[in-house]
Amino acid sequence: MKKLLPAFLAAGVVFAPVAGFAQESAAPAATTATEGQIEGAAPGAAPDAARGTEAAVAGEPAEAHATPHYPLKKPAELSWTFAGPFGHWDLGQLQRGLKIYKEVCSNCHSMNLVSFRNFEALGYSDEQVRALAAQYQITDPAPNAQGEMFERAGIPSDRLPSPYPNPEAAAAALGGAHPPDLSLIAKARSVERGFPTFLFDLVPWKQYAEGGPDYIHGLLTGYGEEVPAHITVQPGTYYNPHFIAGPALAMAPPLSDGQVSYDDGAPETLEQYSRDVSAFLMWAAEPHLVERKATGFVVMIFLIGFAIMLYLVKRRVWADTPH
Repeated sequence: MKKLLPAFLAAGVVFAPVAGFAQESAAPAATTATEGQIEGAAPGAAPDAARGTEAAVAGEPAEAHATPHYPLKKPAELSWTFAGPFGHWDLGQLQRGLKIYKEVCSNCHSMNLVSFRNFEALGYSDEQVRALAAQYQITDPAPNAQGEMFERAGIPSDRLPSPYPNPEAAAAALGGAHPPDLSLIAKARSVERGFPTFLFDLVPWKQYAEGGPDYIHGLLTGYGEEVPAHITVQPGTYYNPHFIAGPALAMAPPLSDGQVSYDDGAPETLEQYSRDVSAFLMWAAEPHLVERKATGFVVMIFLIGFAIMLYLVKRRVWADTPH
């Protein structure tokens, strides 16, 4: 009996999602049968007023009355250099993404958890980092001798400054919408992939963890599509089927072809801009991603070798012991 209990538990874990899918597929059939009873003259049918409501909406699309699930379109799974167990950062792409943030995203969004000195990991020298930091005016955290706060040129240890003094000022300047901080946005935003896809994401040769960059890329390139007839877009918002919290958002399309000039000859297109800034935000959210994967690979090799060694030692020690 003790051996059967774990087997039953494992079977329940495996077949529970299958039963859920069976119930979901049976639900539309049950709904159709119920609607047939309402429209007919069988005993217990709905009153005439209810039947009138059914008839009034009968000609409208089914999507208009279905519960919406966002995003309306899931992002495509793109190919990234940092994906998989042997991924690596494309420093050229990260530098281009930083340029997009400086020239476009930093007008509204902050990155309060990123310091200027962190950019040395992108291939910049100490002198270049100091020159970049000096372009900004930073409010020193400590007052001067007169007890007054003052501004100074930035230094490598400073965090990237916010374009607004506080969230309330940002919301007031942008029509009531406070733009989120982008320091961890690539880890904080991701679309649920569902069963059984998330199981395949765990296999060692895939290790899918690029949901954040895929979502950001889809959001930035998802503007401009035609609004379906059954969706209402509120004034001051912009339809984007890739938005994770609704059919539209307050952020206007931030990027367009030819908006940012590249020095390395990369295509100056919306597609390239979106890929570059998505990769940069992934680096900002997890700058030690590549090192972590490399360390994990070494640890797995060690554990496999250690397990083999323990097995051989066990065979040697207990070889002459009768069982």
